[in-house]
Amino acid sequence: MSKQKVGFIGLGAMGTPMAMNLLAAGYPVEVFDVLPARVAQLVESGATAAESSFAAAKSADVLFTMIPNDGILKAITYGEKGILAALREGSVHVSCSTIHPDTSRELETEHKKKGCSFVGAPIFARADGVAKKQASFVVGGAADAVAQVRPLLETTSDNIFVFGEDAGAGNVAKLAGNFMIASAIESCAEALSLGEKNGLDREALMSMLNSTIFDCLIYKGYGNRVAARSHVPGEPLVGPGFQLDLGLKDVTLALDCAHKSGAPMPFASVLHDRFLAAQARGRGKLDWSAVALNASEEAGVDVSQALPEALGGKKPDVAA
Repeated sequence: MSKQKVGFIGLGAMGTPMAMNLLAAGYPVEVFDVLPARVAQLVESGATAAESSFAAAKSADVLFTMIPNDGILKAITYGEKGILAALREGSVHVSCSTIHPDTSRELETEHKKKGCSFVGAPIFARADGVAKKQASFVVGGAADAVAQVRPLLETTSDNIFVFGEDAGAGNVAKLAGNFMIASAIESCAEALSLGEKNGLDREALMSMLNSTIFDCLIYKGYGNRVAARSHVPGEPLVGPGFQLDLGLKDVTLALDCAHKSGAPMPFASVLHDRFLAAQARGRGKLDWSAVALNASEEAGVDVSQALPEALGGKKPDVAA
């Protein structure tokens, strides 16, 4: 049985390793990105280059999109040259982006009108985790469409959690998870500030905490970044990172979803202001763990050693 033809749009830090995994599994993959160098990298690994997002969607049995935000996803989906116009009847569009649940629900409705399907499948992972097939997908969509795309998702991870036929369900799960990560970053920042102001070594304190009562992935990964004040993409503790601008976007989406569904999230409101303050200081392109610097600064600690020279700090920018 021949493998399904795959289209892939969005070859950033997460999209590229996902597409690589599909190629490694033997799927024919046609790729598009606004940056030609990213497309060229995939072509060298066996992918076919598409001239546009429309072209990538036109021949696909399954189309993956990994797009930064709702606005861009809608922009490439609708219109005469949008991917919705290109998709064939029976094809499936899988969005791995962190977007508003209502956007996924809207897109599912519009895809049904065309005779194709939409599945929301956001991903939990760092870029290196995607490459190592250590990601987790949180999925919502029609059962038959999810069954059709499951083998493709499994090229990146066996951790596939399906939350029913609501196309926005996976997005709710993703926003809930990202809210919890952001909360962990802020709690580490405040706890380590307390320790530091009372004479404790912040890295030693974090090492004790994340090897005992907080012995888990998030408190080890982000806890160590916060303790070392390592927030510049490209640094060993950070890797490609996840931009603070995107963290603010996700907290904003969570708050809007909470408002619309009548679920009070008072700490999310606090986090929103913390991220907004960090962004206002010009830190939007740093890893989102840089929100932790707020707590140190408010305690009177000089954080200039943690900031790149471009932001008035003393650290060379080592961004990859």
